[in-house]
Amino acid sequence: MWRIALAASFLLTVSLSAQWLDWRTPGIPRTADGKPDLTAPAPKTYDGRPDLSGLWATEPNPYRFDLIQDLQDEAIFRPAAQAVFQRRVVDFRRDDPVTNCLPGGPSDMLAATYRIMQSPTIVALLYENTTGRFRQIHTDGRKLPADPNPTWLGYSVGRWEGDTLVVDSAGFNDRTWLDRAGHPHSEKLRVTERFRRVDFGHVQYQITFDDPETLTKPLTLSLPVSYRADTDMLENVCNENNRSRLVGVQQAGVAVDTAVLARYQGQYVFSAGSRIVAGFMGMNHKVTLVNGRLYLNALPLIPLSPTLFESTGATAEFFLDASGSVTRLVLGQTEGEAVYTPRK
Repeated sequence: MWRIALAASFLLTVSLSAQWLDWRTPGIPRTADGKPDLTAPAPKTYDGRPDLSGLWATEPNPYRFDLIQDLQDEAIFRPAAQAVFQRRVVDFRRDDPVTNCLPGGPSDMLAATYRIMQSPTIVALLYENTTGRFRQIHTDGRKLPADPNPTWLGYSVGRWEGDTLVVDSAGFNDRTWLDRAGHPHSEKLRVTERFRRVDFGHVQYQITFDDPETLTKPLTLSLPVSYRADTDMLENVCNENNRSRLVGVQQAGVAVDTAVLARYQGQYVFSAGSRIVAGFMGMNHKVTLVNGRLYLNALPLIPLSPTLFESTGATAEFFLDASGSVTRLVLGQTEGEAVYTPRK
């Protein structure tokens, strides 16, 4: 029961059925066999700008879950920010705004699926995995507010640099996290995004986080984004009533001998199970042992037993054969379990 509760505390949202998941998207280029032609030229608006409109999805990546994938890269966070992150890990992310049915803030910008609606003066982004949330990017020439009243999703203005839409966002409150793992940000956070539609079905997306209070230098990620044709977004609802049931059932970490932890070190590759979980957590993982603590990439693992760990949002369980060698690593979330096998 406690394992189910741990996994369920990760995402207290439920995707509900949509009515048009098999509806053919009208007016898009198609190949001779009727499939969407994702390599066709990028469409233009009437004034010659690239048209970003459509339903888009980022390719599977682990960055919305954890911006830092290499333990050495944690040094980009200042010591005080690292201390906040470590407290959230040990506390099993009890104050995660998303599992408390609050907006995700800047982490929503890395959402898996979203719809872009574009006009000459405003670009709107509707997010699938958030409850009724959207962003407005003003492209009418206005500047960011000089002294903004902090909000959950901040304020965004955009400009065109050739065929690239450059978006500057600021005015975030500090109640949200940079990612689901728990890295913090301050109200001085500024985010810069770059959208470039290279052809009909692909967008090059780059995002930079700059926060002088928590980061020693700007943190930049580049992600491929693909057009989603002949489908629709799913409604997501936050079941906040579950939170009271889940809080308090999480167990404290237990002591595990370092000789046991050392068995788990190595590279792991996704081999079976939920591709949703794998897409969110990552398709490949590196497990290391540093100063007596086990890490999944850069994420500390809290032992609940000699083989079962909590990784701030997913359970991580190692399975061994009779000789004590690891046969598989299983990461579990509410959406299911993803199985990873050791890389030979």
